[in-house]
Amino acid sequence: MPELPEVQTTVDGINIVAKNRKIIDTWTDFTSSAKMFSNTIKNPIYFEKFKLAIQGAKIIKAERRAKNILIHLDNNETILIHMKMTGHVMYGSYIFNKKKNSWTPAPGQIALEDPYNRFIHVVFTLDNSKHLVLADVRKFAKVILLNDETREEINLLGPEPLSEDFTYETFSKNINRYQNKYIKTSLMDQRLIAGIGNIYSDEILHESKILPERLVSSLSPIDLKIIYKNIKPILRRGINFGGDSTSDYRNIHGERGKFQGKHKVYRRTNQTCFGKDCDGTIQRKMLNGRSAHFCRMCQK
Repeated sequence: MPELPEVQTTVDGINIVAKNRKIIDTWTDFTSSAKMFSNTIKNPIYFEKFKLAIQGAKIIKAERRAKNILIHLDNNETILIHMKMTGHVMYGSYIFNKKKNSWTPAPGQIALEDPYNRFIHVVFTLDNSKHLVLADVRKFAKVILLNDETREEINLLGPEPLSEDFTYETFSKNINRYQNKYIKTSLMDQRLIAGIGNIYSDEILHESKILPERLVSSLSPIDLKIIYKNIKPILRRGINFGGDSTSDYRNIHGERGKFQGKHKVYRRTNQTCFGKDCDGTIQRKMLNGRSAHFCRMCQK
């Protein structure tokens, strides 16, 4: 699932390519009669209302809240996109095949031809004849208009770790709310901190020399200060390298990020630890249904 750096990279890209552009038309082949999707564009009735609400509106700016993309329009509507497991947003010129009811990139856009980019399920046609599209192989992504209920849900999310308000006191207070949770699980809990997932929690804990299976109750104030100190630099590093494309994630131009080449532990099972003066081997363990990667030699 795209985490904070991937979502921020996407938001930055949207602001570069689509800011001040009008949405001329909207298309989707998402469709479901399931009740759980009744307030998303997967419901055909909702989609028609969604399409009408945004048609002709101008994109003012995009921003990120946790793992959500928020696209603000000049008619006071906001499109919320959550990319879920395999979604990513791209920009370019696309051609619609009416017979196949599908979209493909116009010739000459090499990055958009990446196999992971071909599963186009939402298309926003812009006033410059370009398209903002959502690719999603597993079709889990969520696209809705922000309303009072979803605003309240977003407000209940934890603090943004890259904000100035994310102080050590805030971090410590939130993490200590659940003393019997694994520290990795707590770092990934969106109620406690917004935006951190599997990849970056592993990297943060390795840099902090803390085992992911440690209970919060076992961590000293010094341990927590070390973890806190490593959160911002590692997330910023992820952004600086354009996100992580270990799996499906691609940026606004359909290109892979580069952070996967900078992992010290994530997906490096049985490989030598990159820790300074450490000859340990990276191990993998399941914690609460999520994989954790770590080195027992240098993480304690």
